Amino acid sequence: MANAAGTASLPAKEKRIAPANASAPVDFPTIVQRYGPAVVNISATSPEQESSQTPLPAIDADDPLLSFVKRMVPRSQASQDSSPRAITGTGSGFIVSPDGLILTTAHVVDQADQVTVRLTDRREFKAKVLAVDTQSDVAVIQVDATKLPTVKLGDSSRVRVGEPVLTIGSPDSFQNTVTAGIVNAISRTLPDGSSFPFFQTDVAANPDNSGGPLFNRAGEVIGIDVQTYADSDMHPSLTFAIPINMAAKVRSQVLALRATSPGGLGVEVQDVGPGLAVAFGLPRPAGALVNSVAPGTPAASSGLKPGDVIIQIGDKTIDRSAELGETASDLLPGTKTTLKLIRNRRLMTTTVMVGASAESPPPRQTDGGATDRLGLVMHPLSEDERRARDLPVGLMVDGVDGPAASAGIQPGDIVLSLNGTLVETQSEVASLEAKAGKEIAVLIQRNNARSFVSVKPR
Repeated sequence: MANAAGTASLPAKEKRIAPANASAPVDFPTIVQRYGPAVVNISATSPEQESSQTPLPAIDADDPLLSFVKRMVPRSQASQDSSPRAITGTGSGFIVSPDGLILTTAHVVDQADQVTVRLTDRREFKAKVLAVDTQSDVAVIQVDATKLPTVKLGDSSRVRVGEPVLTIGSPDSFQNTVTAGIVNAISRTLPDGSSFPFFQTDVAANPDNSGGPLFNRAGEVIGIDVQTYADSDMHPSLTFAIPINMAAKVRSQVLALRATSPGGLGVEVQDVGPGLAVAFGLPRPAGALVNSVAPGTPAASSGLKPGDVIIQIGDKTIDRSAELGETASDLLPGTKTTLKLIRNRRLMTTTVMVGASAESPPPRQTDGGATDRLGLVMHPLSEDERRARDLPVGLMVDGVDGPAASAGIQPGDIVLSLNGTLVETQSEVASLEAKAGKEIAVLIQRNNARSFVSVKPR
């Protein structure tokens, strides 16, 4: 109807001279017909789960949704003792690659013991959780299948307040559930100075749709639907969407680690923020920062190391980490290409054979690190801790204050490297810390997910 109204308001002369084959936005029913089969139902169970009647658990205190809901939503007297809740353990997801890669929310599958995926054609698969990023609330899961229907990903940086959106969910009946609305607000800064990166929409709350795709009128996925229950009489529920560009970062990390897939390099990467750009001596915050290199992969054979910043693959300049996985995935297995990267503030070029395997593990570098200037109390991983986390080296964080606390490092995190150098002992940390500048890039692992954090030492 919006299209018809918009067209009717155009001058008659403009309508006559418009090309007959001018592309028009895809209507919502066509979006549902075309992409609905790529939306899946997800059910997750854990050993602690007692029954389907168990009340929704409160949102975790560290979840970025909590600060927004508690700050912005007025609380009724009856609900003063209640905490905001999120849909967990059941919801939707959507297929982003024909070989079974699926995006959903962390709320749906986090800490799950078993995950089941059901398609609209009634096929059912057991899924493996590949990545859970609680800060972005994104999860990536995988089913063992081929030639699956997929959605088309858009660019969430182009989303505008007021534009119409549609979300598709998949309940247990194997049929799509569809709701529509508009974008109420995009990312904003909260009164306490923290960033709230999610979109807010007025799409009707539907538990089945949580974790499902949010489409724009062109049929592109611009977000992942998140249903949050605020326990307020005035605002019984809120609907948010995770910008798809945030989800693409997590997806690209998974793609990069899947060395057996077409274009898989065997590296985990992240974007370079302003702080990390200073720490690594980069001219600008751009490129794909390498968090880890998997042994026996193309990246390992090319000599890539954690802390390398890849700025070009072939003739494609890399500004965001997602572009590395996307470009590599377009290359046929066995294709040889070049990588331009910055290591220790120097420009380097190396050759990588996409889809090949390495004959030896990547070279390891160790030079030191410490705790006073960072505000970290750590101990070297024990043999049992290494085995449980499948790590060769690292330091477990026991206590945190000062700069490290401000940077978001928490007890239980594992520090793997400082400024690109792997660390195994306190003395190594002290040595690296003494040589560091105004910013130190600390590679940490939390809940099997790795990320670089920039810390300003005191």
